[in-house]
Amino acid sequence: MKYFNTLPFYFFAVLLIGTHLQASASTDPDWEAFVKSYGRYTEKKLKIKKIPGGALSIVNSQARDYIHTMGNTKVRGGQKINPHTRFRLASVSKTFAGSLAAKLANEQRLNLYLPVSYYLPDFKQTDYKDDLKVFHILSHSSGLVPNAYDNLIESRMGYKDIVEKLLNVKPICDPGDCYGYQNVMFSLIDDVILKSTNKTYIQWLNEAFFTPLEMNDASLGYDAMVQDNNYAHPHVRGKKRWYSARLKKNYYKVAPAAGVNASASDMAIWLNAQLGQYPSVLSLDALATQTRPYTHTKKERYRRVWREHMNEAYYGLGWRVYDYDDETLYYHSGWVQGYRSDLVVFPHLNVGFSLILNAETGLINELTTEFIDRLLAYKRGKKQ
Repeated sequence: MKYFNTLPFYFFAVLLIGTHLQASASTDPDWEAFVKSYGRYTEKKLKIKKIPGGALSIVNSQARDYIHTMGNTKVRGGQKINPHTRFRLASVSKTFAGSLAAKLANEQRLNLYLPVSYYLPDFKQTDYKDDLKVFHILSHSSGLVPNAYDNLIESRMGYKDIVEKLLNVKPICDPGDCYGYQNVMFSLIDDVILKSTNKTYIQWLNEAFFTPLEMNDASLGYDAMVQDNNYAHPHVRGKKRWYSARLKKNYYKVAPAAGVNASASDMAIWLNAQLGQYPSVLSLDALATQTRPYTHTKKERYRRVWREHMNEAYYGLGWRVYDYDDETLYYHSGWVQGYRSDLVVFPHLNVGFSLILNAETGLINELTTEFIDRLLAYKRGKKQ
């Protein structure tokens, strides 16, 4: 891996500056053909599987953004998906929460290393006392059993009532000692940010990211998703074909974990921000903070689609950090009823990738892996 200890994190900032300066002085004449070839491949795969629709965003600091939309908002009676069609990002929403927390921390509005109980005093009366730190909830190292009370997200129970029950769950390990992926616990960052800054999570997303980055289609929550007809409806697979499903509100309860909606146009902007193209919005120090590998996630190394390539896997703040064939990747996936999403940032190659589908299909794993492999072969072939 190019870095996995404390000192080299800030080397990342220097590296990004250097690569951006180099990129501004050069272009890649073959890049357009490369991304268009991948776009055709993706569209063909979606048609074969009769996936209702998708939106692809690929950015490269040496070239124009590539946005390719495919299919329709609904399998029957829908409209063509365009660069401004909104999709649910599901757990890719966690990248926004991680980036926001890193930004606020670097602006000294929030302290990642203070106990959660400092901001939310009810935690003092739990088994955690003052041991659970803010960074633990964002790096899935709180000590809770994986996906604690996700079943209640699916129920009619409100978020505050779910959190009350969460306070009584006994951890299976001390904070920082084990990995357990969370949605409810992760979303406590909403409450922490409110206590720390006197502004709500949605206020911060709008003021810190959506407005200054001109992510004009991005939003948080159910009502914003359905504000007009230009949104991709969810689809589930029946025995013979895809069916439109009802857009459920459940996972919008946990907004930092799964509440963001965005278009292909928005995702191209978000990827560029992750590559340091908007330092006034996301500084290089904030980017380094969010991708510090806090939690070792060993099981990620054995995912079927890439177990032969994955050397190491960690979780930062709302971002997965991978060593894939000796290349650093920042990654997250999302899955909620009727939608799948993938996001990959290649910090040393200055490339970003996003694919969002309005269908629950494992095909996205194959498509994302194909892009990663094609990109590494392309970039490494250029160096020879």
